[in-house]
Amino acid sequence: MIVLAVFFAVLGAASNAVGTAFQRKAASTVDRGGGLALLRALVRRPAWIIGIAGVTGAAVFQALALVNGPMALVQPVFILELPFALLIAVPLLHRRLPAAGWWAIATVVAGLALLLGAAAPSGTRRQAAMEQWIPVLAVTLGAMGAAVAVARGSSSPLLRAAVLGAGAAIGNALTAALMKSATVRLADAGLPAFLTTWQTYGFALTGVAALLLLENALQAGPLVASQPALTIGDAAVSLLLGVALFDEHVRTGWWLLPEAAGALMIVWGVFRLTRVVPHLGDFVH
Repeated sequence: MIVLAVFFAVLGAASNAVGTAFQRKAASTVDRGGGLALLRALVRRPAWIIGIAGVTGAAVFQALALVNGPMALVQPVFILELPFALLIAVPLLHRRLPAAGWWAIATVVAGLALLLGAAAPSGTRRQAAMEQWIPVLAVTLGAMGAAVAVARGSSSPLLRAAVLGAGAAIGNALTAALMKSATVRLADAGLPAFLTTWQTYGFALTGVAALLLLENALQAGPLVASQPALTIGDAAVSLLLGVALFDEHVRTGWWLLPEAAGALMIVWGVFRLTRVVPHLGDFVH
């Protein structure tokens, strides 16, 4: 089951990379507008349609991964989305990835392997009780709202991109938690139960909200501000939600040392990759 979870998570990361790459290309062609106005402008662009197809495929793979393994294992694998996105962008733009980019990709992959190998996430519960969902929903939805408020009140492109990216990360993690719960209902009780559980409609709504935050983060400022917050934030919040909602476990004690080393390698690699992206020309802002 764990092998299947990792397999589907990697496929999901690759599919999401396709989605992110084409969404970013579409977002970079829109000069003005935000929120629903931005979305109306994007739906007329073929690149955005391809991006949505990639995101849809990623959602299917993500659901399959979550039903086979813990959130604390599945969601961090989606860190691979950024390296995949760059590898997709290079042939699309007929460019070569600099040596620094290859080293950064290798560092992210090695850091992720070290982190997950040391943490060894395990022990997922099938469902969370409503009294656990209520505080989680209050905190995560409140944080997403706060991100929007801060972005609207700021004139700094760096800050706006960072807080909107963080808001999108929280939305993605919450969507994954709700999706896991709904998918388990589907597996255990069939389609009628899936269609009547509140988590199904919850992950649909939070998924749309996270998508809007992502689109606005990509438009608000440079990738170096939004991508680290999005990539690292999703993994961190997902791990916390897995522990809080589904009683998942990670190893502690001396294992925290290699876990911290792996996390630092990921952070360094992600920041280095975002430094490489501007050399890819008009692919991003």
